Amino acid sequence: MNPAGAAFFDRDGILNELVYYADWGEMESPRDPLALRVREGVAEALRELTDAGWRLFLVSNQPSYAKGKTSLQNLKAVHARLEEHLAQRQIHFVEALYCYHHPAGVVAGVSGECSCRKPKPGLLLEAASKHNLDLSACWMVGDQDSDVECGRAAGARTILVPNEHSAAKCGRSSPNVIAPDLTAAVRVILQQQESTAS
Repeated sequence: MNPAGAAFFDRDGILNELVYYADWGEMESPRDPLALRVREGVAEALRELTDAGWRLFLVSNQPSYAKGKTSLQNLKAVHARLEEHLAQRQIHFVEALYCYHHPAGVVAGVSGECSCRKPKPGLLLEAASKHNLDLSACWMVGDQDSDVECGRAAGARTILVPNEHSAAKCGRSSPNVIAPDLTAAVRVILQQQESTAS
């Protein structure tokens, strides 16, 4: 078991596919549960970590509500569908931490600066405090510079898994590892665990 360490995962582009919305002309997070498509190999990769004793956390920026694109209820329903999909495969997050804010938002209460929006490390620090985590023994896995910068600011090791749809949002950070997909990222974590134990 690995009682001190945990793995943090960005959601969109890592665990599920990004969705194209014509109204904004961008690939974005799914705005309703029917748009959620879990990426191939995700359940199997997370299962490997779970079986090795790692605790799993989800850390995601979800600004669509703040921008007036969808409701908070819809965003919570997207998470519920992902959680249900993984639970059917005996995979559970210790906690899912979401930031719903955006600096240029239009919805009161979630517009403006905050301490939880990646690349700020607020959500990782919150999880570490609540769950007694040693962040130096943890990994942050994501597809954007903001994920890498968040992990580094919190003191965690970082893995960038490039996604063609978010390529414009990466390339300026310095991850510890660049992995071609989530399966490879998980193997890096497990190999590091083995080398530390030996």
